[in-house]
Amino acid sequence: MPQTVKTRRVFYIPGYDPIHPRRYRELYRKEGAAQGDISGYEVALKPKQTKGAYGWRVEGSIEGGETVADVEVLVWSDIVQDSMDLGVWATYQQMVITAWRYIGSGALWRLMRLRKGPVVAALYPVVFLVVQLLLALLVAAGIGWLISLWLPAWVGLLGLGVVPPMLHWFKKQDNKILAYYLMHDYSYSASTRGSNPPELEERMSEFAARIAEVLEGDADEVLVVGHSSGAHLAVSVISDLIRAGKVKPGGPVLSFLSLGQVVPMVSFLPEARRLRADLRYLCQKEELTWVDVTAPGDGCAFALCDPVSVTGVAPDEGKLWPLVLSAAFTQTLSPERWAELRWKFFRLHFQYLCAFDNPGDYDYFKITAGPVTLGQRFEGRHPSASRIEAPVNKFTSVTQ
Repeated sequence: MPQTVKTRRVFYIPGYDPIHPRRYRELYRKEGAAQGDISGYEVALKPKQTKGAYGWRVEGSIEGGETVADVEVLVWSDIVQDSMDLGVWATYQQMVITAWRYIGSGALWRLMRLRKGPVVAALYPVVFLVVQLLLALLVAAGIGWLISLWLPAWVGLLGLGVVPPMLHWFKKQDNKILAYYLMHDYSYSASTRGSNPPELEERMSEFAARIAEVLEGDADEVLVVGHSSGAHLAVSVISDLIRAGKVKPGGPVLSFLSLGQVVPMVSFLPEARRLRADLRYLCQKEELTWVDVTAPGDGCAFALCDPVSVTGVAPDEGKLWPLVLSAAFTQTLSPERWAELRWKFFRLHFQYLCAFDNPGDYDYFKITAGPVTLGQRFEGRHPSASRIEAPVNKFTSVTQ
C-alpha cells in the first residue's frame, strides 16, 4: 500500500478519567516500543511541538514509510475531578438516584440484552457500597449489643457512631476497589438523564474549535480517537464540525476511531436526544471514516454493539458507519498474557492503547503513526460477523 500520510494530527479524547494526561504519553511510549519490537517497526516520542494543553510528537518508521504525528490530548479530567468531589453520604445519595434512573427508565434491562459485562460493571459499585454500609452497620450493632450488656439498651445506639468513620476509611481504600470512582462515572450522565451537563457542552465546543483549527492546516490526516466514554463525546464533537462546514474538500482527511465504547450507557437514557441525533447524523456522512473497535474480552465495553443500530436511530437507507471490528483479545494476546489479564477488567479496558503479542489488523500504533489513513487501512474490510445490530433502545427521540 503506497504511503499517503506523512503528517498526521491525532486528537485523543479520554474516557471518564481524573488522572493527569501524562499517563497517556507514558502508555504510548512504553506500549509503542513494545509493539515495535514485536512487529518490527519504530515509533519514537518527541516533545510536543504544537498548541494545545497536552501532547507529544511521534516519529514513525512503519511499513516502509516515515511519518510525523502530533498527538494532542483533549483534556476534561478537571471536570471529572470536580464531579468526583463528593462526600460519603452524597455518594450514597448519588447511588440511589443513578440506580433509579437506569431501573425506572427501563434502560438497565435493555442494556442487559446487549452485553451483561458492562451492566455487571455498572452494578459493581452499587454492590460494594451497599456491602460497605452493611458491614459498618453490623459493627455498629455489635458495639451497641456489648454496650447494652452493662448500660441501658438505648445507650447502645451510640454504636452507630462507628458508621461514618468506617465508611470514610472504606473510601480511602478506593484506589484498590474503585467503587466510588465507578459510581461517579455512571452517575455523571445519569444525573442529567443522558443530556450533557453545561460544563461538558462548553468543553466539547472547545474541542471542536481546536480540531477545526487544525482542519484548516496542511496535515494529511486528522484522526480523532475516542476511548470509552470519550467515544460518545467524539461523536458529538465531530458531528458539530461537519454541520458547521469545517470539513472541507481538499483539506485533511478526517478519521474517527472509537475504542472500547460505552455509548449505550448514555444513548439509552431518556434525555440523550443530542447524542442520538448525532449518532444518526454521523453514520451517514461521507466526510469521514469511522471505525469502531471493541473486544468481547473487555467486560467494560459494549463489545461489537453497533452504537447507531442498537440505539435505534439507524436510518432506513444510507447508513455508512461505523465499521464494527473486534480486537479479539483471546486471539491477539498470547495465552499467557490473556491468562494474566483476563480478570483485570480495568486494565483490559485500556488494552486497545497497548501492544498485542499476536497483532491482527488492529494496531493502535500503525493507525496513529503509520503511512496510510484509517480509511485506506481498512478499505474493503468486512465488519465483524458477530456484531450486534438489533435495536433495543426504548428512547429514540432526537433533537431537531
